[in-house]
Amino acid sequence: MSTFELHTIESAPEAAKGMMEASEKAYGFLPNLYRNMSEAPALLEGYLTLSKIFDTTSFTETERQIVLMTNNRLNGCTYCMAAHTTLAQMGGVADDVVASLRDGSAIADTRLEALRQFAIIVNETRGYPSDGDISAFLEAGFTKQNALEVLVGTALKVLSNYTNHITHTPLDAAFVPNKWSND
Repeated sequence: MSTFELHTIESAPEAAKGMMEASEKAYGFLPNLYRNMSEAPALLEGYLTLSKIFDTTSFTETERQIVLMTNNRLNGCTYCMAAHTTLAQMGGVADDVVASLRDGSAIADTRLEALRQFAIIVNETRGYPSDGDISAFLEAGFTKQNALEVLVGTALKVLSNYTNHITHTPLDAAFVPNKWSND
């Protein structure tokens, strides 16, 4: 197994240092995901930029976490499931929604469940939902804009989930209480 360095601000490539400093200031610690991503400053910049962009979509915090956590679960990313469980809790996402996202069960709210299902379909079909899938999503009260915004969250999760798979990112202490396994 290849070992990737968990960079500190001091050991990271020069192009990543400013982003790492800003992240540490924002979170109060430097997440291990960012420490690994800093090996490739373009990856870290892309992830941080796309994350900010996803936050500007028309989705609510709960809806964003549905897209993100659904992809985390489908991609088997233990690090991101723990991290986003913590972020969802901090963001006020209902406990029953978080539980459904963690175990892959249906969300009681039918509109939110339609979003979860559409995120599953986009992930599993690699972006080839059927016309019926799109119609069902729209009939649940979402828009064509929302359908395309799901892609932003899905792309964001490809960056972080695949980084964690390649680098075997260790879980940060802040996320340990929400450790998750895909067993």
